[in-house]
Amino acid sequence: MNTSNRITAEQLSWTVDGRKVAGQGFGPPGGMRVLALHGWLDNSDSFRVLASALPNLRIVVLDLPGHGHSEHRSQDSSYQIWDDLPQIIGVLDALGWEQCVMLGHSRGAMISTLLAATMPGRVKALITLDGLIPYPFEDEKMITQLRSYLTDRKKLEKKSKRVFTSKEDFVSRRARLGEPQHIAEQLADRNLRETDKGFEWRGDHRLSGSSALKLNKTQCVSILEGLTMPVLNIWAGDDSKLKKFMDMAKSLGGEHIANLKTAEIAGHHHMHMEEGAAKEIAREIEGFFGVGAR
Repeated sequence: MNTSNRITAEQLSWTVDGRKVAGQGFGPPGGMRVLALHGWLDNSDSFRVLASALPNLRIVVLDLPGHGHSEHRSQDSSYQIWDDLPQIIGVLDALGWEQCVMLGHSRGAMISTLLAATMPGRVKALITLDGLIPYPFEDEKMITQLRSYLTDRKKLEKKSKRVFTSKEDFVSRRARLGEPQHIAEQLADRNLRETDKGFEWRGDHRLSGSSALKLNKTQCVSILEGLTMPVLNIWAGDDSKLKKFMDMAKSLGGEHIANLKTAEIAGHHHMHMEEGAAKEIAREIEGFFGVGAR
């Protein structure tokens, strides 16, 4: 049985830009300050296992807007990766954290990278798990991309909330989409709301739509060159679906990040939610900091 899921977490929330941003706090208040951002359609519970392997760090994990217990964005808003930056800065201000380590997984890694590049004074170090920057977009596809965004937005406006008959139903669906069942189980409680009709997915369905715009190679390089702090980039070695993405990010990162350390851990995309892989990740983080974090 995975005992890491029982690690005590402090339930947190802030009001930023008039909307609730929820999160969880792990570790002692006086520990090294780490702000963690989860991946697409995940929630703050995704960092429970890794937090248990780094018990001396103060890790605050957000439910990004539209995920978990955080509120959805207004109907005239979107979910581009840069849209989250003002709320993240608002949370840092509310915490009284002038500076912290940013830790991100997948989509959260991209957001963390973007924040670190644009606000380097707020980020003392950057750690990314199976992510770094988006795959560079081809400029000539810009109109097609924008059209897809508008088409998806119209469809999603009419989409009703997805309701599952049970938590097991939710877990089975995510497993059918390729996610390991035990990973889906760890995310289920915070992703669902029990109603008289069943278990309703808390997430904003607009998260499934196409982005309006994507970053091109020149923009991605500019972001990487803006990373003036130490960067640790950890990849899941067993997830072949992301090999093309990993090779691209490793190449561009190695060329354009001034202070970069990379590592590869045996595991899948959600490796930080596996006890064995999480301990290996923790060791990489400890070595990156240069001191024992446990």
